[in-house]
This record gives sequence, structure tokens and C-alpha cells, in this order.
Amino acid sequence: MNAHATIPIELHHPVGNLSDRVALGTTLALRFFADTLFAKRYGNRAIVLETVAAVPGMVGGALLHMRCLRWMRNDEGWIRTLLDEADNERMHLMTFMEIARPSWFERMMVLLAQALFLTFYFVLYVVSSRTAHRLVGYFEEEAVVSYTRYLDEIDSGRIDNVPAPPIAIEYWKLPTDARLREVVIAVRQDEAGHRDVNHAIASQTASTVPQTHAL
Repeated sequence: MNAHATIPIELHHPVGNLSDRVALGTTLALRFFADTLFAKRYGNRAIVLETVAAVPGMVGGALLHMRCLRWMRNDEGWIRTLLDEADNERMHLMTFMEIARPSWFERMMVLLAQALFLTFYFVLYVVSSRTAHRLVGYFEEEAVVSYTRYLDEIDSGRIDNVPAPPIAIEYWKLPTDARLREVVIAVRQDEAGHRDVNHAIASQTASTVPQTHAL
């Protein structure tokens, strides 16, 4: 994603139906868990959550690919978009691994969280791809909020504005003297883009597929 793109940061998709309520409720429940577990340890939070965040794009891209083959229809460019999203989230993880240095406990949490979420999201996507994409849209809304708070902590001096790791400078084409603040801004911009993409796919699915089955 382009760190210099002008994507609106603070946006919220209004809840319109049962699918949206399920997606938002799940998101808020997981948000409560993350807030309780990590508090203001935003770098460590990012490591665990970005591991999970890289799952939906890969699962959605693969299942959408199979659906398009099955029904012999065009994907309208969504497959590549979702796979690029998964790779982008992976780069977020690689970046924060250089910044936060997870403990063994957090590494174990990564393995468990990814396994559980992969299974959950796969099943959800098969049952209702619309709800799955709406869920990711709401996830990304919360990610934007988290990274905004991360920025606040950096700006207040409560988190050191350390030099950006080389992997981030190369990936986002940042200045060679870039620091953590520029990295967080770039990541937040990516998340805002993922938010808009997944809400758009969910809304498109809702308008073109019968309400009884969103796959």
C-alpha cells in the first residue's frame, strides 16, 4: 500500500442488518480481549494481531478463486486485491518483529491465535462471505484506532520514537532517517485501505447475492 495515499482515516460503516451486527459484535469482543491482554503495549499487540490479520486475505482470495472457477465468472480483480492485502499484513508483522521483539509467550500466542482464527474465518467465509468481509472491515476500523493511539503514545514521549527498521524503509520507500512514527502512519494508512476494500466487497456481495446465502 502507498503510505502517501489520501485515504480517510476515521470512518465507520453503519450497522445495517444481522450480518453486520454479528461482524461488529465479534470485532468488539476481540477488541476487549486485546485491550485486556496488551493494554498500551502497542508493538507487541501489533505482532499478535498482524499475524491474525494476514489470514483473511489469503483465505478470501483462495475461496473466491475457487468460486470463480466453479461458477465460471470474472473475479473483478478482487482475488489479486485480497492476496496483496494478505502480503501487506505479513509485511506489517515482519516490521513490528524488528521493533517489539516478542517473548516466547507471545510467539506461542501467535501460533494459537492463527490456528484458531484460520479455522474460524474459513468456516465463516464458506457460510457467509459477506459477513466475513464485513468482519474484516470492522477489524480494520479498530486497527486504525489502535495505530492512532500508538501515534499518540509516540507523540507524548511515552513510547520511544526509535529509528525505522530497514525492512520498513525499503517496503514503504521511507526516508533513510525515518523513525517509528513514520512507520506507524504508513501502517495505519494501509489498514484504512483494507477497511474500505473489505466493506466494499461486503456491500457488493449483499447487493448481488440472495440474503439467505452470501457465498
